[in-house]
Amino acid sequence: MAQHTNALIHETSPYLLQHAHNPVEWHPWGDEALEKAKRENKMLLVSIGYSSCHWCHVMERESFEDSVVAAVMNEHFVCIKVDREERPDVDHLYMEAVQLLTRSGGWPLNCFALPDGRPFYGGTYFKRNEWISICERVAKEYREKPEEVIEFAQKLTEGVVSSNEITRNEKDPFFHAEVLELGIQEWKKDFDTKYGGEDRAPKFPLPTNQQFLLRYAKLHNDFEVRAHVLNTLDKMALGGIYDQIGGGFARYSTDVKWLVPHFEKMLYDNAQLLSVYAEAYQETKKPLYRETILETVEFCNRELSNGEGIFYSALDADSEGEEGKFYVWTETELEQVLGDDFEFAIKYFNINNDGYWEHNHYILTRSESDESFAQSHNLNFAEVKTTKKRVYKKLMAERDLRVRPGLDDKSLTSWNALMLKGLCDAYLATHHQPLLETALQTAKFITETQRQEDRSLYHSYKKGKSSIQGFLEDYAFAIEGLISLYTVTQDEHWLQEAHELTKTAISKFYQESNGMFRFGEAEKDTLLSSKVEVNDNVIPASNSTMARNLFYLSHLLENDLYAEKAEAMLNNVQNGIARYPQGYSNWGVLMMHYVHPFYEVAIAGEEAHAKVLEMGTSYQPNSILVGAEKVSTIPLFESRFVDGTTLIYVCRNKACQLPTESVSEAIKQMH
Repeated sequence: MAQHTNALIHETSPYLLQHAHNPVEWHPWGDEALEKAKRENKMLLVSIGYSSCHWCHVMERESFEDSVVAAVMNEHFVCIKVDREERPDVDHLYMEAVQLLTRSGGWPLNCFALPDGRPFYGGTYFKRNEWISICERVAKEYREKPEEVIEFAQKLTEGVVSSNEITRNEKDPFFHAEVLELGIQEWKKDFDTKYGGEDRAPKFPLPTNQQFLLRYAKLHNDFEVRAHVLNTLDKMALGGIYDQIGGGFARYSTDVKWLVPHFEKMLYDNAQLLSVYAEAYQETKKPLYRETILETVEFCNRELSNGEGIFYSALDADSEGEEGKFYVWTETELEQVLGDDFEFAIKYFNINNDGYWEHNHYILTRSESDESFAQSHNLNFAEVKTTKKRVYKKLMAERDLRVRPGLDDKSLTSWNALMLKGLCDAYLATHHQPLLETALQTAKFITETQRQEDRSLYHSYKKGKSSIQGFLEDYAFAIEGLISLYTVTQDEHWLQEAHELTKTAISKFYQESNGMFRFGEAEKDTLLSSKVEVNDNVIPASNSTMARNLFYLSHLLENDLYAEKAEAMLNNVQNGIARYPQGYSNWGVLMMHYVHPFYEVAIAGEEAHAKVLEMGTSYQPNSILVGAEKVSTIPLFESRFVDGTTLIYVCRNKACQLPTESVSEAIKQMH
């Protein structure tokens, strides 16, 4: 029986449950904890993290499981634990406060606040003795100089509020390619031309950035940018950040070579990277990219899914208290497991200085594609594939005997929606039928299980229970995924679902004052400041995604109001695109739709589905592709059907070229 149990024991979040037996008297975020702080005139101590966060585990072991530390925390504060994935709104507020204070951020995030929630002081990871000292110092200051603490907290809160203020750009929208070109010239200075990504460590995959750069390279004929993106994708797929045995990408690499990952695997990274590699495969037809797509989906289905299209959030970096223990190998282990195949594995997986990590352990990594490996080692390609398959099977069987990393088994609507889009993009590029079947299951989960009676969305789901009111990101990514599902199925039901969610999102989050969307609902928001999320990061901003959704729906539904909203939103942020395109890359994708010809491709007739898939093998980033096998209510198909034939209409600015039956001819019309 546990020695300590706190209020987190009643929660469903795996991260909160990890702390349910700490001696710290943790409370979940909510009215009860806030009322207790006001009633007892105690400051809040808001500690935020997530289940697969390595340094969150370290701080728990060093401080939160220590009864001496817990006694200090319990005496002076009402202590609140927050799962940042369940409550991204709370995380936004206190992360911005800490970033204003320290100019840096990360998790674990620890913030001290007044009883009403106004932040006062904070930081990230603290060692045990330092943490005790900080807790005592903050408590003493509030006890002896409350007026000064309240004054500082008010100023900091005002800073957080002002950082979330977006004003409407009253100038007429005018978008020009030079904005993108100037930004890219500065961005190129940060390119790592050897290993890909940006020239620094740690390195994050940043899927939205890769997607933007690949589209920019295509539309601007920039071969330097194209080479950089493909080099980045090659190095990632061959590197240690990618699980060479089990598939799937880790959250980031700690070094410039993509060798040593921070071993946790997040659904949102893998979902988005499906889309990136799908577009790269459309552009290049590299077998490595198709292989990476299918292996990543296999990983997600095997280790992050209930098998029915509902995807879990993350796998921990640690197992048995050690980071990466599940994934790494000693040379002796490999030899014992592989036997006669050991010599092949030494060469194939860089069991040498290139793959060495620490303590006689190696991270499996590759230097070249299978085709190149066969050629450089004078081996038969078919033999390489056969041996590789046998090696993978042996290593997976051995690894399955190890203690597995912890699983965060909550399912988030927003991240499942990213997976929905990734599956659709991957299906369009590869035509691998199981991808579509899984996508349909995921769409059903979002639109049925996570849909409330008033047609709004829940944010989280676990063990048959949906909870937490949806945030803008849930709607934005769900709409995006459903539009993609409509494209690959031609089933108008999914487009209608996307449109219904759009109308709900507008009613709940849209601000007429600035033309942008709040992150949370105004009438249900108990926070001091609601985020207006505009910066694209490891996940694209919910506003940039909504702007793109409105742009696409305006074309699909001939909805001028949506077109106006999308244009106004982009106009609000275009100065940011010019200054720092890395932080506005999803907005940059939208801007390219305005500064380059944007095509509506409508395929009408009995062979529409087959021709959509045929066109999907070609990389045409500045277009929207739709098909209908029978008469449709969608405006793009009005008067487009001719008995006995399937015609492709390539249109731009409501003007169409002569219809054609040939996919190759339609592609020519787009150039």
